[in-house]
Amino acid sequence: MRTIKLGSSALDVPVVAVGCMRINSLDSKDAEHFVRSAMEIGANFFDHADIYGTGTCEEIFADAVQMNPQVRENLILQSKCGIRKGMFDFSKEHILNSVDGILQRLRTEYLDVLLLHRPDALVEPEEVAEAFDQLEREGKVRHFGVSNQNPNQIALLKKYVKQPLVANQLQMSITNTTMIDSGINVNMENDAAVNRDGSILDYCRLHDITIQPWSPFQYGFFEGVFLGNEKFPELNAKIDEIAAKYDVSNTTIAIAWLLRHPAKMQPVTGTMNIGRLQDCVKAGEVHLTRPEWYEIYRAAGNVLP
Repeated sequence: MRTIKLGSSALDVPVVAVGCMRINSLDSKDAEHFVRSAMEIGANFFDHADIYGTGTCEEIFADAVQMNPQVRENLILQSKCGIRKGMFDFSKEHILNSVDGILQRLRTEYLDVLLLHRPDALVEPEEVAEAFDQLEREGKVRHFGVSNQNPNQIALLKKYVKQPLVANQLQMSITNTTMIDSGINVNMENDAAVNRDGSILDYCRLHDITIQPWSPFQYGFFEGVFLGNEKFPELNAKIDEIAAKYDVSNTTIAIAWLLRHPAKMQPVTGTMNIGRLQDCVKAGEVHLTRPEWYEIYRAAGNVLP
């Protein structure tokens, strides 16, 4: 699979990440087949979080891949921490404890990437910096990043944290494009002009932070998928038309649309179907033209000013 550099790091990663939030929906045999098949097609970047299945997803993954030092060398593992029941927690104690739990469940000595999951309103960046320093010093985490954070939240962390923040995981799909909309509708008096994220797309590009779009097939906040959905007839017709041109599936085009953006994003899939994952991976080989990208954008209901 085609690779990119993760943020400002020297780490080469596949352009598509495999999200493991739903791996607990598979039995052990199917989980092993899925993970091993993913690796065979070059999809060896696996995204986790300590809250997925309350930790069971990481355990199931470690069993599925039959984790050992030799296997570990062929994996790129990312996990997230900071979400607790009824609260968010970026305290030093919680970050350190969370990472220890993640490593134990994944049966590995280190994470390639650790992301802070959802912004903690009570964050004390000095504590985050202490936690990152300790994790790096002990060899438990090699790269660090954030998730769902805006520019000033990242800038506040960067004031204290010495490690580069290499990734920011954000919700984005063809039907969830607010970070693109406001940049197109600058100075307009319409809803699309509302800047809801502090120009996070431009900020990440300026600071070499890889955006990892999550829920790349969802519309709304987990309301459902837009592909094949009768709520989006014009969009699906356009995607199907372009998919036929390239002789690929609509799934491939949905991911290719994200990859066409020059920000060099790394979409995080959520499928546990190896056929659909293969379709996602194929998107790395499809380069949409500028007209095609805008046709899909407009077919999703976006009006150019």
